[in-house]
Amino acid sequence: MKDFFKYTLATIVGITVVSIISFFLFFMVVGVIISSTEQQATVSDNSLLILKLNRKIVDRAPVDPFEGLNIPGFKQGKRAGLNDILKSIEKASYDSRIKGIYLKLSVVKGGIATVEEIRNALKAFKEKCGKPIYAYADFYGQKAYYLASVADTIVINPQGAIDFRGLGGEMMFYKKALEKLGVEAQIVRHGKFKAAVEPFMLEKMSSANREQTMTYLNSLWGHILKGISEERGIPVERLNELADQVQTFEKGDKAVEKGLADFAKYKDQVLDDLRALTGITGNKGVPVIAPSDYADVYVKKPEKGRKGFSKNKIAVIYASGDIGVSIDGNGIDGDNLSREIRAARQDSNYKAIVLRINSPGGSAFVSDVIWREVKLAAQEKVVIASLGDVAASGGYYIACAADKIVASPNTITGSIGIFGVIPNMGELLNDKLGITIDAVRTNKHSDFITITRGMTDFEHGLLQQSIEEGYDTFISRVADGRGMDKAAVDKIGQGRVWTGENALDIGLIDVLGGLNDAITLAAETSGLENYRVVSLPKQSDPFEELFKTGPDKIRNWMIKKELGESAKYYEFLRKAAQLKGVYARMPYDIIIQ
Repeated sequence: MKDFFKYTLATIVGITVVSIISFFLFFMVVGVIISSTEQQATVSDNSLLILKLNRKIVDRAPVDPFEGLNIPGFKQGKRAGLNDILKSIEKASYDSRIKGIYLKLSVVKGGIATVEEIRNALKAFKEKCGKPIYAYADFYGQKAYYLASVADTIVINPQGAIDFRGLGGEMMFYKKALEKLGVEAQIVRHGKFKAAVEPFMLEKMSSANREQTMTYLNSLWGHILKGISEERGIPVERLNELADQVQTFEKGDKAVEKGLADFAKYKDQVLDDLRALTGITGNKGVPVIAPSDYADVYVKKPEKGRKGFSKNKIAVIYASGDIGVSIDGNGIDGDNLSREIRAARQDSNYKAIVLRINSPGGSAFVSDVIWREVKLAAQEKVVIASLGDVAASGGYYIACAADKIVASPNTITGSIGIFGVIPNMGELLNDKLGITIDAVRTNKHSDFITITRGMTDFEHGLLQQSIEEGYDTFISRVADGRGMDKAAVDKIGQGRVWTGENALDIGLIDVLGGLNDAITLAAETSGLENYRVVSLPKQSDPFEELFKTGPDKIRNWMIKKELGESAKYYEFLRKAAQLKGVYARMPYDIIIQ
């Protein structure tokens, strides 16, 4: 009895302490949010817009009360919104307080198509106002250097380097390992290019997979070289020579000698340069402002024919993440996205819709549900699809019904195909582990699908038929939306991955460009001169998000804090646990460093 009271008292004290800590933590969070919302960013004279881009860049800056909280021991980086970055670059061109842009680069945590949009915005900035762009880094990654190449001045630390060696990648194959374990990968697919299944059935890349991989890598690298060549005045052939020599381990002075950079300087010398650019004398600090703060600062825009408040609206509807798989609100919920498209279609004030897609695909069923809403919307008003870093498989499925499709040259798209892998672990369980399985069933195939035995010919035929029907539906949707013959779509489909540049040549997209180009195209096609852009879905304010926060989101926030970049693998496993039915998804993730 004595121990009972002791442990009971300890439990009560523990619960009380945790409750008190949670209480104070909650009000600390509320206090931080209040202070952050009350503080309005100010722009000093002789300022620079600074772009670091060392935080994960997403299409649209999220409203998350836990991101960027400056609580001791709980600080977490805030994701940057491409929309804020593009808006800030444009405003800086006509804000007299901003004297130029400072690219403080090393690693750029955004996709290559995102980098392309930022780079194009910087080029437009130079053309509009002539203000300088100054780039500096201790070490330039290849993506960072491609972005920096648009700058008027590229500076590198004398002991730094520029990673310049071309694009490449490796694929692991598990066929032999599975054989040793006694696991059979039962493959059901349509399309010789749907390479996700190859690691389970081959020991090296097939010729078809090697062909598609080299095609899109050469397209990406060729576009990068062309852009650098135009800005730096170095022939593409010479750039390839430098890449073959591997510049990654050469010091800053060598980069200057070879024309990749203009100067090799230490940080104090860089600060002197920035003072000279902004007209600041002495040792005073150079005022800088980041897009996360500057995007919401009001700057009067020069009039260009559009005057007053317009009732005409263009809806920009964001669709980001895996389709049909949502982790802590990140992902594309078919019902929610369909509702947004339907509401914009039925609202007469919306004259056009831009569907911004950044998705590797996902559920084939959910993709078809969204496709239906896009098709209905396109029958009533102009619908433009804007493809981001990746809009492939299911991501392309939901785009193909749009009137026009706009993509970056570096967008990864296509992957029109369907596949399935069902492991047969019977040998592993029976022979290797000594685990036997027995089953009961009311009908011949009541236990199908199972991983404890191989599929019968009948069962394999059922799955193959389902895959074939799904693929036929997919290419039919594309053929209908793109005005192509099904046979022509099948020829460029087969699960093959393309870049935006390739996709333009084969008719999968209409225009090369970014989100702003898609909005402009929507306005022109709709005959609009006076309009305003509304981003959807509508984002809640931080307080609403805070009070909607549940224990799962708090747990995920803590996991991200502890795991950092490695948290993506944890999220992948959580997504895998949600997979159901047939999927139209990219076979792998493509990451350009």
